[in-house]
Amino acid sequence: MRSENMQFIGGPLDGEVLSVLLGPTGHPPKVYVVPVPEPDGGAPVRHVYRRVPAGFSKRLRLPKGWVYTYDPQGAPRSGPKWPWNKPGPTSPAS
Repeated sequence: MRSENMQFIGGPLDGEVLSVLLGPTGHPPKVYVVPVPEPDGGAPVRHVYRRVPAGFSKRLRLPKGWVYTYDPQGAPRSGPKWPWNKPGPTSPAS
C-alpha cells in the first residue's frame, strides 16, 4: 500500500511528520486516532486528528495536500447516517 508523509498540527503530535497509509482512492483517512497508553496501566487516552486541506490551487480551488489538525473534543464522526449503521434494537426492560 502507498503511504504519504503527513504533518500534524496541535495536540501532542504538534509539528510531527508521520507516514500515513493511503486508502484505495489515494487519500489519507479523514480521522486519525492516536491511542496513548497511561503510565499506570489505565485506559489509553485517545487523541483525535481531523484531515483538512493544506492549501488550495489558484484556478480550480482543488486541495493541495492534506494536514491533520488536533480535535480536542474528539467529536464523533460526521457524515451521512446510513440505516445499517444504527445500533441494534434493545430489549424492553421488565
